[in-house]
Amino acid sequence: MPLLMLDLDNTLVDRDAAFREAVTDFLTAHGLPEDDLAWLMSIDASGYRPRQAVAEAMIERYGGTVTGDAVRTFLDRGAADRVTLPEPTRDALAKAVAAGWTCVIVTNGRVVQQELKIRHTGLNAIVHGWVISESTGHKKPAPEIFHAAATKVGASLRSSWIVGDSAHADIRGATGIDARSVWVSNGRPWTEPTFRPTHIAVDAASAIHYVISVRRTAR
Repeated sequence: MPLLMLDLDNTLVDRDAAFREAVTDFLTAHGLPEDDLAWLMSIDASGYRPRQAVAEAMIERYGGTVTGDAVRTFLDRGAADRVTLPEPTRDALAKAVAAGWTCVIVTNGRVVQQELKIRHTGLNAIVHGWVISESTGHKKPAPEIFHAAATKVGASLRSSWIVGDSAHADIRGATGIDARSVWVSNGRPWTEPTFRPTHIAVDAASAIHYVISVRRTAR
């Protein structure tokens, strides 16, 4: 069975939209300035800034108003229990599984947070498994995390595909293991001059459909 490795945040689920909603509620609940929304989104950096660094920045800014425990709880659960799986993406994943693909989520992040997203959206009932950087000790684009994903589901990296929104983590990661890839642009232009994805798609559903169609055509 061919292996399809899929990123989670801002690929399968719109993590930034969920975080923005959580931030808005956090600011309102604690009587903080609405204008801090832009600041919090910036320091979060779409989840790529380490949680501890974000927590420290928030505690420094809001220490007189918000407790450290409240900040850490917000960062652990704020976006995780708000993410949703778009129906087109759900349908595309189901079609991939039906077509014989082994689908595994490969995501950077903390286990408690990422598994909450996976279970909250029902992805755990669709994909064959997942690997999270905290539990493997390796972050994308390191080859080790992709090898761990293949081992997790008993698949081979040969002829595998990677779908993700990060040029660095996902597409560079694909080049490191000689996998084909689809970059989920979310409307952005490709700007990396030294490497390129096999294909560019506007969203995860389109990316998955492309992968399925290529294999079908190649037969």
